[in-house]
Amino acid sequence: MDIQALIIFCMEMMGTVAFAASGAMVGISRRMDAFGVCVLGVVTAVGGGMMRDVILGNVPGALVRPVYVAVAVATSLLIFAVLYFKRDMLKGRFGLFYEKAMLIMDSIGLGIFTVVGVTTGIQNGYLENTFLLTFLGTLTGVGGGLLRDVMAEVPPYIFVKHIYACASVAGAIICVWIYRGFGQIPAVVISSLIVVLIRFLAARYRWNLPRVEREG
Repeated sequence: MDIQALIIFCMEMMGTVAFAASGAMVGISRRMDAFGVCVLGVVTAVGGGMMRDVILGNVPGALVRPVYVAVAVATSLLIFAVLYFKRDMLKGRFGLFYEKAMLIMDSIGLGIFTVVGVTTGIQNGYLENTFLLTFLGTLTGVGGGLLRDVMAEVPPYIFVKHIYACASVAGAIICVWIYRGFGQIPAVVISSLIVVLIRFLAARYRWNLPRVEREG
């Protein structure tokens, strides 16, 4: 495994852990059992990538390399075990802890998987198709979280929280531009950091897209 492949693999592992943790947190907040928590963790971690691979006509990478599923299950079980045996964390402080954890984990996972989606499309021969690469990056970034929220019967995070999918779109476009000019490693590192930065700033300053407010 060359250095570039190792860096990408390490980033994928970080994204898998981050998204699996966010999925597990949602499952716990919905009072699911250990199996349900693991399912949500796995779906969040690999769901977007599986949809991307199906669109590209490939066997989903999570099925070919089950290490991603194994890491997602291990992460979910660890989160479940910690909160099961430290139940005092689920009381008054849990609301604040949950919001901060979701922001951090979702932002990291979103940034990493957005650029992984773009680079996967490039590796499949679509370097010149900016629209497709942006779509693949965004789908990889937000797809797992969308499936997680639908399964948990909560309003999809990407539709109700501070700038989310838009951060993924911006990161994907920037990743394509940097990749064409400077190569893979600068593209994935800079673009993922930009996505995380946008998410943190959006949460800090309450950036939201316009919405119609109902009266009364």
